Amino acid sequence: MTMLASRRRVLKAGAALAAGLACPALNSTRGHAAAGTETVNMQLGWLANNNQLGEIVAKRLGYFEEEKINFVIQPGGPNIDGIAIVASGRYEIGQVSSSPSLLLAASQGIPVKCFAVGAQEHPYSFFSLPKSPVRKPQDMVGKKVGIQATGKPLLRALLKTNGIAESDVEVVVIGSDMSPLLTGQVDCVTGWETNTTALKVLGPEMITMRLWDSGVRLYAMPYYATEETLQTKAPLLAAFLRAAGKGWQYAFDNPEKAVDLFLAEYPAAVREDELTASKMLLKYIFNEKTRQAGWATFDPGIWQEQITLYDALKEFSAGAPSLDKVMTPAVLEATRDNRPKIG
Repeated sequence: MTMLASRRRVLKAGAALAAGLACPALNSTRGHAAAGTETVNMQLGWLANNNQLGEIVAKRLGYFEEEKINFVIQPGGPNIDGIAIVASGRYEIGQVSSSPSLLLAASQGIPVKCFAVGAQEHPYSFFSLPKSPVRKPQDMVGKKVGIQATGKPLLRALLKTNGIAESDVEVVVIGSDMSPLLTGQVDCVTGWETNTTALKVLGPEMITMRLWDSGVRLYAMPYYATEETLQTKAPLLAAFLRAAGKGWQYAFDNPEKAVDLFLAEYPAAVREDELTASKMLLKYIFNEKTRQAGWATFDPGIWQEQITLYDALKEFSAGAPSLDKVMTPAVLEATRDNRPKIG
């Protein structure tokens, strides 16, 4: 297999992983550049949803305009390879649902790096019911786990981290709905804890086991750009973080008003559902780490932890990437005093 073909394969795999981890989606937002502004297109790995709440608030309230940015969300989807689009130089920045997509890209020499992180802990979780509870990884032994095909590496990572043989768990490939758990076909299902609309069918007795709490510490909603953009447009990326950070702070302080701004952009959404989901999401966006180091921060040690784990799982066909090929703290350092420190 040629290197080009290998890169294409890993990009498709990364897009598939993003699809498997993605939340329900909405249509994209559009914009037109005003005189004296510079356009920043943010390419998504999937379609737009309330994972972009802070950016949408910042757009509606003029925070991007204050930074002389015309901000546009470019939707992803099942047939759109977001990382490849950004890597080609077509758009300025990108955001994927989960950090492993960037690990796989870096391992293939694709020149994109994470420069900020949306969610400090990944909301990906395993959900069960009291009749067959899964409260800790060891509870999975001898049980049926319903998971999307693209999520299998995450289950493998959880089992390896907790010393459980893969043969001790029966994997059942399911779709995105929760009915296999309700009908007893499986003992637990997977999804984002922030996907409250889909999860409410499980009722108040639903048991949640988070991937993060089980020892697999992945980031959600990382922002990335090409090495060239990071070098030549660093001030623009810093301006983007300043504006987006103000949007996320507004959402934290005013969740109901933020959802109303979101609905102004996406009127087809259901307010009650979006408000419930957004309040849950904000718990992942802001925590003790952001209180100390500011919104969008990340820990290089956690990135290295991910690289080491995926290398042990033999997920890198071209070898494990070095840490400096996966992320850069330069934009975070440049905006150290301009990102909201709340949590």
